[in-house]
Amino acid sequence: MSEELERLLGLLDLERVEEDIFRGVSRTSLVPRVFGGQVAAQALVAAGRTVPGERSPDSRLRASGGGRNAHSLHAYFLRPGDPGASIVYTVDRIRDGRSFTTRRVVAVQHGQPIFHLSASFQEYEEGLDHQDGMPPAPDPETLPTAAESLPGYEDVLGPDVVRRLLEARAAVDLRYVDEPPFASVGAPRQARSQVWFRTNGKLGAEPAGSLLHLCLATYVSDMTLLDSVLLAHGRGGWAVGDVVGASLDHAMWFHRPFRADEWLLYDQESPSSGGGRGLGQGRIWTRDGKLAVTVIQEGVVRVPRG
Repeated sequence: MSEELERLLGLLDLERVEEDIFRGVSRTSLVPRVFGGQVAAQALVAAGRTVPGERSPDSRLRASGGGRNAHSLHAYFLRPGDPGASIVYTVDRIRDGRSFTTRRVVAVQHGQPIFHLSASFQEYEEGLDHQDGMPPAPDPETLPTAAESLPGYEDVLGPDVVRRLLEARAAVDLRYVDEPPFASVGAPRQARSQVWFRTNGKLGAEPAGSLLHLCLATYVSDMTLLDSVLLAHGRGGWAVGDVVGASLDHAMWFHRPFRADEWLLYDQESPSSGGGRGLGQGRIWTRDGKLAVTVIQEGVVRVPRG
């Protein structure tokens, strides 16, 4: 396991302050606020740790007891997070039913809520099963790594931004199928983007579909989802500075078990943008073609004035 992946796992290993109160820290990001994927992942950790039987002494993040795993989350980003301050997560135990458990989480900094999350957990059961077919994509091993591709964009981004991008993604092996938005500034393209991703290191015996894998996918899901909005308008994005943006809301549905340390295809598109907002929707597939996760996010996407 890489050192950066160990740091990411440490970031998700929240301190328990009280029975339903947790504290987390942040890592630096490309913009002067807490990375949205981090807050969402930490909030899901907090929610999951209040589901009966979730905590296990031999693992920092174990699946919910009795097979009751997260199947969906819905979240709103309320205020920019301060990366220099800890984040307190308060969990409200909304319901513990026979099949479903519901939790609400509020993330607070400096006495103000910065993020709300609702998550639902379900006891495993058999049922009707179907899915769409997986879209075509090249094998991930044929694509360049971030360390191989990002230095080629130093003339567009600058050496400092490239360095920070490499640091922000060091725990995750994320490979673009086509060029990222900042590679073709000024040239609108189809509002669709694909990336392959997996953690930079194996996660041991942690079972597929456990809270650990779901939280890591939640973390990564916010990295590239609005890329398709930028592509539609030939904008390079936050790293280039030709748009100003931030996540507004984020929803995920976990359909089938997966491992975050095995290759996952993130197929993303934008059906609409307008009013200073852009909508991105994505689906995450296992390498053998199983639809694992559906993601939808709306974000602020504004052209800077002046």
